[in-house]
Amino acid sequence: MRLTVLGCSGSLSGPDSPASGYLLTVPGHQPVVMDFGPGVLGSLQQHANPNEVAIMLSHLHADHCLDLPGLLVWRRYSPVPAVGKGTLIGPPGTAARIGAASSEYAGQIDDITDTFEVGEWVDREEIDLGGMKILARKVNHPPSTFGFRITGPEGKVLVYSGDTGVCDELVELAEGADVFLCEASWTHDPANRPPNLHLSGREAGEAAAKAGVKRLALTHLPPWTWPDDVLAEAREVYDGPIAVVRRGEQIDIG
Repeated sequence: MRLTVLGCSGSLSGPDSPASGYLLTVPGHQPVVMDFGPGVLGSLQQHANPNEVAIMLSHLHADHCLDLPGLLVWRRYSPVPAVGKGTLIGPPGTAARIGAASSEYAGQIDDITDTFEVGEWVDREEIDLGGMKILARKVNHPPSTFGFRITGPEGKVLVYSGDTGVCDELVELAEGADVFLCEASWTHDPANRPPNLHLSGREAGEAAAKAGVKRLALTHLPPWTWPDDVLAEAREVYDGPIAVVRRGEQIDIG
């Protein structure tokens, strides 16, 4: 199981990276893209045919889903058309959210079910997708948001926090993970961060330490957050291997 970072900028696309998007691949199985924020479709074209990927969304904030209208155009109108409908799984309301963004007319909804079979996450339910087992858990972030525990065919585990504030569910989800891909959107200063929205570098490190993960990969840093500061905070409380991910980076989970 391999993770390729298509985009990792938090809250919006940045000068060095698209917003959130991660390609998951297992040899011999359908590629899966986890989140699909602005700029991700362009990055995806460097690694896979957009007609052939399944999509899973952690939540419906713009920075995690709003390159999907572009993918609708690709699947509907590219010279080599997609065969059959694509798989799209997200929180409740996914079809309406993406359909509203894709519609040509204000106040109307583009019916995306001509292009995608749309499924919805159920908290604590596990599915099979792309040769992996994916367990969804609700985490602490508005609107309805899910983190994922992804188990590859060899039994190795990748956990993705999605966007979240501090919560017990995140630690439970990440327990013993081989790689913990965790958001760290700002430094640990209560003056500049609302509660129950995102993690600081310190809070991401604390979650990793409590969960006993083997490797911490920090992501979702907005362009205004300095990576060295977030990294230093996490290192104060987590003593395992740790790094801030970059666009184009590939991590073999095993």
